[in-house]
Order: sequence, then structure tokens, then C-alpha cells
Amino acid sequence: MFKILLIEDDMTLFEEVKQRLSQWSYEVIGISDFNNVIQEYSIHKPDLVIIDIQLPKFDGFHWCRMIRAHSNVPIIFLSSRDHPTDMVMSMQLGADDFVQKPFHFDVLIAKIQAVLRRVYNYNTEQHTELKTWCGTTVDYMKNTVSSNTASIELTKNEMFILKILIERKNEIVSREELIKSLWDDERFVSDNTLTVNVNRLRKKLEDLDIGQYIETKVGQGYIAKEKDNLHD
Repeated sequence: MFKILLIEDDMTLFEEVKQRLSQWSYEVIGISDFNNVIQEYSIHKPDLVIIDIQLPKFDGFHWCRMIRAHSNVPIIFLSSRDHPTDMVMSMQLGADDFVQKPFHFDVLIAKIQAVLRRVYNYNTEQHTELKTWCGTTVDYMKNTVSSNTASIELTKNEMFILKILIERKNEIVSREELIKSLWDDERFVSDNTLTVNVNRLRKKLEDLDIGQYIETKVGQGYIAKEKDNLHD
């Protein structure tokens, strides 16, 4: 389930959008203190931000700048202002899209889905969120790996690595291939960074007693194995 932070001070509109988006299985959260938007953003760590331009204290442009200083999370602006410079400004600040108020809800949904597909390679018509591996459930959407007794949370980079290895289970995936895939996704820039992230991933998996199922093949790459063929 994708988490959406809706930065909107019109509570009637906020509740309406939240209710409609929940029907599409999106989790929508709001802002309790408009003086501390960036702090609440950091706490919630949303997958998408929808932000109004006219807000108490500071406008949406200010908070967009602040968020962009910390993250490349996708941002969609909502605005009742119709001046072309508002749209230009939002794009210059790094927003992904702009929706004019009043808006048709189907338009908002279409824009949200388009941004999520583009940023997270998410297919709204057919996608597999859950995968079973080594007796655990891997949730690609929530970035979690869970057993019957515990659960760990991975970063998007760690889950990206794990997903590639699981989808090609029992097959050696070369370091070069992993780096190329991750480079294309603009997440990694060096061989050393890959090593650090694989080691971090393996250490987290050790909390579920499955760290040993990600094997390093010296001079070749990495391989994800199942419990019944660990020593093949």
C-alpha cells in the first residue's frame, strides 16, 4: 500500500480526498502542525506528497523546496490559483504534476497512478506485491520481509536488490548487472556502494535467520537460494 501525505488545510476537502483515495487502497495522512511540515514529513516518510499552494504560515512552494532538499519523493501540487506562473514555479521546484482546483477526482487518481508508475515502476493493472521466499513473506510495496514471529523493514535500495535476486532465484546475478540495473534507477553510482548495501541487506535478514541465503560468489556476483538447496 502506498502512503500519501496530503498537505491541505481545508479539512472538508482533506477528508473527501482521503476517503476517496482509501477506496483505491492508498493510505492518506495529513498535517497536524503547519509550522512543522518538514518534521511531520520526515516522520511519516510518504511515497507521494500532494500539496496545496495556499497554506497557513508558509506556502506550498516553501515546503516543496524544503522537501526537495531532503528527498526526491514525487510531489503533486493542488491549487485553486489559475495563474500560469504557479504551474511553472511548481515544475521549476521539482514537482511531478499540477492539478487545478476544482478537479474531477478521476483526474487526480489518473495523475497519482501515472506518477507512481513512473517513479516506482508500479503497474496498476497487474503487479505482484507479495513473494514467498525461505519461509518468509516479502512485500515489495511495503519494503518488508516477515516471518511468523518477526518483521524487518528494508530501504528501497535494499528491497530493489532483494527483488532482483529473488526473481532470479538460484541463479548468479553478476555485480555488473546489479550495478547497471541500479544505475539506471539512479540509486547507485559505485561498486563499493553495492557491497555496502548487500552487506546491510544480509545483516537485516539475519534477524529472521535467513541472511545466509544471500550468498556471495567471489568474482561472479550474488545468488538468492532456498533453504532446501543452500549448499548446492
